[in-house]
Amino acid sequence: MSTLKTKRRSPWVNWTLFIVTLAVVFFLGLLVSSITERRAEAIFAYKPKVKLNEFEPRNEVWGKNFPKEFETYRKTQQTDFRTPHGGNAMRDVLEESPELVVMWAGYGFSKDYNQGRGHSYAIEDINNTLRTGGPLAPNEGPMPSTCWTCKSPDVPRMMNELGGPAEFYKGKWAKHGMEISNSIGCADCHNPETMDLAISRPALVEAFEARGEDISQATHQKMRSLVCAQCHVEYYFNNENKQERPNYLTFPWVNGFEPEDMLKYYDDMGFSDWTHAISKAPMLKAQHPDYEVYTTGIHAERGVSCADCHMPYVSEGGIKYSNHHVTSPLKYISQACQTCHRESEETLMKNVYDRQDKVLELRKKAEELLTRAHVEAGLAWDNGATLDEMQDILYDIRVGQWFWDYVAASHGGSFHSPVESARILGKSINEAQSARIKLARLLASKGINREIAYPDISTKEKAQEYIGLPMEKLKAEKDKFLKEIVPVWKKKAAEREATYDVVLNE
Repeated sequence: MSTLKTKRRSPWVNWTLFIVTLAVVFFLGLLVSSITERRAEAIFAYKPKVKLNEFEPRNEVWGKNFPKEFETYRKTQQTDFRTPHGGNAMRDVLEESPELVVMWAGYGFSKDYNQGRGHSYAIEDINNTLRTGGPLAPNEGPMPSTCWTCKSPDVPRMMNELGGPAEFYKGKWAKHGMEISNSIGCADCHNPETMDLAISRPALVEAFEARGEDISQATHQKMRSLVCAQCHVEYYFNNENKQERPNYLTFPWVNGFEPEDMLKYYDDMGFSDWTHAISKAPMLKAQHPDYEVYTTGIHAERGVSCADCHMPYVSEGGIKYSNHHVTSPLKYISQACQTCHRESEETLMKNVYDRQDKVLELRKKAEELLTRAHVEAGLAWDNGATLDEMQDILYDIRVGQWFWDYVAASHGGSFHSPVESARILGKSINEAQSARIKLARLLASKGINREIAYPDISTKEKAQEYIGLPMEKLKAEKDKFLKEIVPVWKKKAAEREATYDVVLNE
């Protein structure tokens, strides 16, 4: 009879299994502890410390409830990031491209045009620009109060206090100087009770309603672009009902989002922003159609929002939040770009600059041709041209510069949608050349068969002198305004805000 022998495991095997089991239990315990800690951290982090009023305009008060977001928002005060085509540093655009002074002759942008800095500087920069003049009284100055609309969370508060946007838009820009003191911030984009993204400017809602669209049910992802579209869009001041609704902020989107659609809208209503001081053409000034150009690009087609790149998500412990340092994505390539793209930072940056450089090449050509067209049109007038003879030429100049400006004024458009930007600039160049061909024939009929000399506008100062701007006078008026009026505005605003209560949550 055979006996069954039992083979015993080596003691080392038992010890190994025991140690492995201990290690697994230990690390599982760490994982559970980490998850519990992160959940507790997240709950603690988002426990509001103060109650926010419906129209609380002060960013620092919101910051008490959302310190991480507020700390990143404060980085919009930085001006140390410069790229070949943007960044957050102050840039004098007229100094870089003096042709623009001639192209905007007769319009405020010929006096002063600096690239916008971060949101924190919105109030300071609009006070400083020569375009707002040097008003010494509430009813003085060249600009309407509508110009405040996108500069401050004080605007929704004022619209509510005055009974609606129409009342806010009435009067001169200086009228609300004492009331507008907080730069672009939290209340512009968030509901103070739910913290959901929210539309605070009526013009955007009205623009979509005019197209038969309701954005009140927009998805969260779409809202991450729509809150930007409250301001980063093409607009104009509608004066069709000047008595009751003067300078009413309006987006020209009824026909569509492309520049041809907006041109037709303006043409049909006979609208122009100003009459050019040299060519006498009825001109259009594109503002900053960033949202419209973005919608034609590949990122919009793929469902990427503005905030995905310009306010990328950040994770710290158990907390995930949007980086509120709203700036060029090139500042945070690893967060903004490399969450989707696997290329190196150097490659991605080169991809951006290559597209921007090619669009800039076309833009510069358009600027040269349009400047020449304005100068040659001025010469035609000086030599007895009639309105009938100039009508088609002036329209070509109007259209050519509109297409150029639509691209030039679109912040980041040369990357957001480089193909569309190149298409539009091609049309600008075509319209400018059409105007110049017609001008050459007209001038020949007046006995002028020579090439028209290009003026010496090699610097901003020479260009401003060429179009007759009294720069010393304008600067002196602005200096007086900054020294005498702005301090009063700030003092009155501080006194008003000192009466605001900050209610702590128990």
